[in-house]
Amino acid sequence: MTQAIVFSHTGGPEVLGLQSQELTAPGPGQARVRHTAIGVNFIDTYQRSGLYPLPLPSGLGQEAAGVVEALGPGVSGLAVGDRVAYAGGPLGAYSAERLLPAAVLVKIPDGISDESAACMMLQGMTVEYLVQRTYPVRPGQTVLWHAAAGGVGQIAVQWLTALGATVIGTVGSDAKADIVRGLGCQHVINYSREDVVARVSEITGGQGVPVVYDSVGKDTFQISLACLSPRGMLVSFGNASGAVPPFAPLELTSRGSLFFTRPKLADYIASRAELEASAQALFERVADGRIKVAPSHRYPLAEAAQAHRDLEGRKTSGSIILLP
Repeated sequence: MTQAIVFSHTGGPEVLGLQSQELTAPGPGQARVRHTAIGVNFIDTYQRSGLYPLPLPSGLGQEAAGVVEALGPGVSGLAVGDRVAYAGGPLGAYSAERLLPAAVLVKIPDGISDESAACMMLQGMTVEYLVQRTYPVRPGQTVLWHAAAGGVGQIAVQWLTALGATVIGTVGSDAKADIVRGLGCQHVINYSREDVVARVSEITGGQGVPVVYDSVGKDTFQISLACLSPRGMLVSFGNASGAVPPFAPLELTSRGSLFFTRPKLADYIASRAELEASAQALFERVADGRIKVAPSHRYPLAEAAQAHRDLEGRKTSGSIILLP
């Protein structure tokens, strides 16, 4: 038996409940993993609320770290006792122990804790594909990153700074501004009392930025477009304030032949080779100190609903983990 968070209908955090579940032996290509730390991400709230529909009832969670307890037939490259982490695969990371395809697991290098691994995989690999493959940022470029104090944002600020980029980060409070400045963010805009478009124009000498990374969605969509230079790219990768509303493609034309993309991590780690390369790029930057990742908030697994309330209520900064 194992304990897992399950929900049978969509709604607020209150729909999440802890249940006991049977756990069978791993089948062909599977591994049984005992979780030591579980990542909480904004996409989890989209799935719980119904913004991203799922067949119900369903588990929740795409990211965790743990220890391999058993392996099914046909699994190679792993051994019982290995420390592993993952981001993706079937939902169900909000659990004490689970079965999942061994192909989604990567070994955690020595020197990286389980807690750090649990909150870096989805967010860190997201940053990797966004800044190195969706729009490959070059040294000397200036980029705008919304929600810079969030889990993804904090990793992004460090990654972009290490690349030699100038980062403009938006935040919602002075306390969060202090956090991202400490991570190397050169320009911080508190959107609660500053005009983001005017400040970006001031910082860039009226030129705008070549790329905006936007996980906020509806509330920042027009702002993001207005901050781009001609032929710039808006990378929309989240809906924290709601989905981006429909818009006419001619709006991109009228603003200077802009590009718009709505990528997701799964399409950038679709093959084993891509997964390993993305994870390796992340691990290397954490191991050599260019990026520091640690959870800012910890909750018991049974308090997953409270973790969601705090995340959606913008009461958190950085990364959140659940502890079984």
